[in-house]
Amino acid sequence: MKHGREAVILFIGLFLVWVLITWSVQPQELLTGAVLVFVVTLFMRPVYPLLEGVRPGVMPLIHMVAYVFIFIWQLILANIDVAKRVLSPSLPINPGIVKVKTNLKSPLAKMMLTSSITLTPGTLSLDVQGDEIFIHWIDVKGTDVESASKAIVAVFEQGLKGVVE
Repeated sequence: MKHGREAVILFIGLFLVWVLITWSVQPQELLTGAVLVFVVTLFMRPVYPLLEGVRPGVMPLIHMVAYVFIFIWQLILANIDVAKRVLSPSLPINPGIVKVKTNLKSPLAKMMLTSSITLTPGTLSLDVQGDEIFIHWIDVKGTDVESASKAIVAVFEQGLKGVVE
């Protein structure tokens, strides 16, 4: 099997989610969960290449929990910024598309990064081409790649490196 490691990671992850959702360790619940998760894992074969960057273990899990807090904090800051702009029309809005660079290599890490960017108000990921991401930004402060990358991508990227790469 070409993606055996990814299939095992997906199976274990989904099975743990099953156990957490059912909150039961009774044999019939575990067997039902194992069968359902096995079937889902088989149908998820096209996703296996995306999981190549996943590092199983305790440290990536700790980094993922930390990343959730980083994301929530950035989400709060972005919401406050957009709320200020809506409530005070005198604040500048300079929308535009900027190109940023990422140091992340795996497709999963790039997907998580672009999703995080899109979920924060004021930014929207438009396209990914290699290590470049095109983002629509509510208030473009500079058009050079380095300053835009530092302003938008750097915080998320730093948190994701411990999770996926």
